[in-house]
Amino acid sequence: MFKRKEQNITTTAPINLTTINEPTSVITEQIKTIRTNINFAATDKNLRTLMVTSAMTGEGKSTVSGNLAVEYAKEGMQVLLVDADLRRPTIHKTFGLENHKGLSSWLANQMDNVNDAIHPVIGNLFVMTSGPKPPNPAELLGSNKMTEFLTSATRKLDLVIVDAPPILPVTDSQLLANKVDGTVLVVRQGVAPKAAVRDAVNSLKKSQANILGAVLNDVRDGSHHGYYGYNSGYGYYSNEDK
Repeated sequence: MFKRKEQNITTTAPINLTTINEPTSVITEQIKTIRTNINFAATDKNLRTLMVTSAMTGEGKSTVSGNLAVEYAKEGMQVLLVDADLRRPTIHKTFGLENHKGLSSWLANQMDNVNDAIHPVIGNLFVMTSGPKPPNPAELLGSNKMTEFLTSATRKLDLVIVDAPPILPVTDSQLLANKVDGTVLVVRQGVAPKAAVRDAVNSLKKSQANILGAVLNDVRDGSHHGYYGYNSGYGYYSNEDK
């Protein structure tokens, strides 16, 4: 069993926006494939809010969420990328933004206008930074105000992508899971033990999450480095783990 433990780690590095820096690369093509597969997985529901998370830290959830946001925006959709990882924020560094105000500021009633925390970055893509680290991130993310924010954002935008904290260290993503239309779990090869991934999936199911699928990150197949694979279920764990 992987016990939850509150973490106080705040140092993160910017992610690589391959979809911008290397638009013709194999990885960018895989991001496009993931986007398409997510759309297919959500055909029975109008996907307006998407949460991207992982079982543990260091699996690449922010890389996937950031690059997905770029690709959806390239398709002409008005996209808002929200950094809801209030403990280890990354998005503001990636896009070179200040983080004095953000999601935490809005949820804690420290702002009058939510637009002050939303920044246009490229084309149809907008970014909401995390804001200062609060003393009660789980309480803020699980609040009615977070639900109201997502509802309000989808009235003005086509898609909101939420870069959420990893599931096992903290409860934040479980509290967010039933507030969004769909969830994608990022699994990095060689990082998360299979038991941890199972625990993460079970935690999401208990939270009534609509799990659209998993992204297998950093697969090395002998020809591609950093390849992303997508799976709309979790069968590639089941055979070995019965």
